Amino acid sequence: MTIQENIDYQRIAKAITFIKANFKQQPSLEEIAEEVNLSPFHFQKLFTDWAGVSPKKFLQFISIGYAKQLLQQKEATLFDTALATGLSGASRLHDLFVNLEAMTPGEYKNRGENLSIVYHFYPSPFGNILVASTQKGICFMAFADDEQQSLAELKSHFPNADFKLQPDPMQQNAISIFKQDWKEIPKIKLHLRGTDFQLKVWEALLKIPQGKLSTYGEIAHQIENPKASRAVGTAIGSNPIAYLIPCHRVIQSSGDVGGYRWNPTRKTAIIGWEAAHL
Repeated sequence: MTIQENIDYQRIAKAITFIKANFKQQPSLEEIAEEVNLSPFHFQKLFTDWAGVSPKKFLQFISIGYAKQLLQQKEATLFDTALATGLSGASRLHDLFVNLEAMTPGEYKNRGENLSIVYHFYPSPFGNILVASTQKGICFMAFADDEQQSLAELKSHFPNADFKLQPDPMQQNAISIFKQDWKEIPKIKLHLRGTDFQLKVWEALLKIPQGKLSTYGEIAHQIENPKASRAVGTAIGSNPIAYLIPCHRVIQSSGDVGGYRWNPTRKTAIIGWEAAHL
């Protein structure tokens, strides 16, 4: 990410924070632009270039009312119907092209021993992102506001692995999800270290279509463990693959965005950005 792109994203993030905090008052373009120290004209252009819609339209997408409207749809609409239709293009389901493979019991137990991992940092619409891969697939993907901290987190997942700073085609294919029509993206393989319960939750997340939302309770029902909402929340918080495994699409049943491993402002930005791109 260039210095200017980083400045632009920080301005967008600040604007989203302001919009989220004040959406009930429906702030004007002038009020939001003033918050980020830009003229209304330049702010409108910057925001529209980034989100694809005006700030006013984006405000609608991130309001609790919009979230509640999506959540009023039945579970069959969020999961089963979308899965059955196999939609193409921007609304295509993740699991039509994301293949999740668990690490072997030996790989899980040995915490990466004899595993070679290559990693690289890439720009995204939501800030820098760290992508790491093994020979079998993507094993880690995280927004990297602090590159050293993100790298340390990667290494904590696989403390016995060998690491090398190096881009590869699997990483580049994964990051292309931010800039291409999904129907043009080849299958993305994930090589994940997780418990059986975590893997089950992460697989359920893959079934939430772009532009849709679900709740922790709905995910618990989806994995046939309706009393496990709290455990589901913990598993979602441990998701090692940002965006590709769409934990950002899980919100509170009240319609509030709730927390996010890579900060709630980014989660809000992603939800609105996805809605705008449908």
